Amino acid sequence: MEQEKTDVDHQRQAELAAVAVLAFCTLKTKVTLSNPVEKVAYLTIFHILFVLFVWTYWKSIFTLPVQPDKKYHMSYADKERYENEERPEVQRQILAEIARKLPVYTRTGNGGIRFCDRCQLIKPDRCHHCSVCAICVLKMDHHCPWVNNCIGFSNYKFFLLFLAYSLLYCLYIAATVFKYFIKYWTGELTNGRSKFHVLFLLFVAVMFFVSLMFLFGYHCWLVSRNRSTLEAFSAPVFQNGPDKNGFNLGFVKNLQQVFGEEKKLWLLPIVSSQGDGHFFPMRALCEAQNPLLANEEQWEDDGIDEEPHDSNEASSLAIERET
Repeated sequence: MEQEKTDVDHQRQAELAAVAVLAFCTLKTKVTLSNPVEKVAYLTIFHILFVLFVWTYWKSIFTLPVQPDKKYHMSYADKERYENEERPEVQRQILAEIARKLPVYTRTGNGGIRFCDRCQLIKPDRCHHCSVCAICVLKMDHHCPWVNNCIGFSNYKFFLLFLAYSLLYCLYIAATVFKYFIKYWTGELTNGRSKFHVLFLLFVAVMFFVSLMFLFGYHCWLVSRNRSTLEAFSAPVFQNGPDKNGFNLGFVKNLQQVFGEEKKLWLLPIVSSQGDGHFFPMRALCEAQNPLLANEEQWEDDGIDEEPHDSNEASSLAIERET
């Protein structure tokens, strides 16, 4: 039933896009433009944006979210030992022993190991369980109903490009149609055949442009701070407590984490993001390697408050339960 609803939604979105393409082409080739050069220029730019829009939309939909590697899953022996153990403190100790072998630094709100009892795995940093997809997703941002897919490490770049090209697509249509809307409004053009095309294109383009502008702007802000939507609402917790800027490495490095270091691939829906989604550089580690990156006050506090990892071991044994 859910799959049928998804197919219907995708079909309606495809029909709306097809109608917009048909209306624009009809308006530019048969009604408003007479110069062949202008027709070619308008339609060439239009179809370039349209192809990029469809390409990024396709990649956002059909790029599957990446799940944690097998080493984050409990082994059969550990799982059996964990399930047969009735004492909570021993269960926590089992999870702590498993987590010591993994590069995980974030904790639950009470300082415990992030464990998903549905997927039976230790969650990597920035990984969350999606109740819709029923899986744990690496660097999960949100579950998007527009693409009916989980937006995370594997397709976040595609999603951002989809928003960007959708924005440009709507802006281009609105800008090229607006002058004809004014002419019809003032009575300079009286061709009744194109009135529907002008009104339809302008209304749809402006409506989507406004909504996409806010959404795209919000995600640009998230990228500049190296946060996901989930992290914007709930700061990640480290051994020293919550830190909303825990993964913020500076604007350029934050951008490179999503789009990669090869700038020629930034505007194309091709995989170029850094890493594998299991581990992410953290501000605290970068500052520890290069103390000049940290301000003097933070540097002094870290030096005073630094304690061996064993002292925090007791507080990192709680289990995170998904709701």
